[in-house]
Amino acid sequence: AARHPVRLPPPFPTAEIAQSPLADHHAALQAAFTQGWRQVMRHGDLSRWRHALTQLPAIKPSAIHLDRPEVGVEAALDAAGSAQLRNALKALMPWRKGPFHIAGIDIDCEWRSDLKWERLRHATAPLDGRTVLDIGCGSGYHCWRMRAAGAALVVGIDPTPLYAMQFQALQHYINDPRVQMWPLGIEELPDDMPCFDTLFSMGLLYHRRSPLDHLQQLRALLRPGGELVLETLVVAGDARTCLMPQGRYAKMRNVWFIPSVAMLTVWLTRCGWRNVRLIDCTATTTHEQRATEWMAFESLADFLDPADPTRTVEGYPAPLRAVLTAQK
Repeated sequence: AARHPVRLPPPFPTAEIAQSPLADHHAALQAAFTQGWRQVMRHGDLSRWRHALTQLPAIKPSAIHLDRPEVGVEAALDAAGSAQLRNALKALMPWRKGPFHIAGIDIDCEWRSDLKWERLRHATAPLDGRTVLDIGCGSGYHCWRMRAAGAALVVGIDPTPLYAMQFQALQHYINDPRVQMWPLGIEELPDDMPCFDTLFSMGLLYHRRSPLDHLQQLRALLRPGGELVLETLVVAGDARTCLMPQGRYAKMRNVWFIPSVAMLTVWLTRCGWRNVRLIDCTATTTHEQRATEWMAFESLADFLDPADPTRTVEGYPAPLRAVLTAQK
């Protein structure tokens, strides 16, 4: 059936939480959820975003695809409706992680997040029936891929208000209450909530001033035996190698520590993780990260030295990303 207008802020998913291992933390989670949305509703761009959401046309999806590279829905729209949908989605730019496909509109995001998913999905523990947390989830692309892989409940958290609005636009059509995106940082979650079966932290560790504290925070959120899937920037080197940029790295201000895989393994082990495994190590290319019609600002090509693409513009090694798994 056609969806009702987007409600802001959205209701807290009481029923879904009550039926999950998070039930005992319902009150604390609802308070954090409410506070996160309170911050979003104070944002200076709220009126523009709200207008965009009101312009989403009512459609009747004929199919919903969460297990394809382009997550989204199939539906028939006439030319006027298609133009209205495109304009509404464009008003929520920039789109960083995807891709998505909504009723004939392809949202070609900056990141081909489907490529990352392909690198890790067969190497992690099966998600069937699991309660999953995706920290730094963006607009939720990987959350829907996790749901398609069998997760019973996926909670994504990200404090960026625009991503919360993009998720609401997508959820307006996908309409799966078992996938949640909350505008929170990890610090806003209850301190002691070892409830999740699988936890994803992707593209986040190098933004933390204290990476070891972050690894400890992640352990506190997993049940005993639960699995961490960690994706982060790394550099070549041995167990004593770690890069701390003097200023920016690839034009990013908030990059603190980029360890070698060997040093990252030491970090994980020292923090109490077990069965640490390297799943993948891949250099980021302009096929995976690039400017598009839907993200028209600088991207990877602008972050690399034009005379030597193996280096960043600051002279550091170009982005290399590793995926590791570990157990609590």
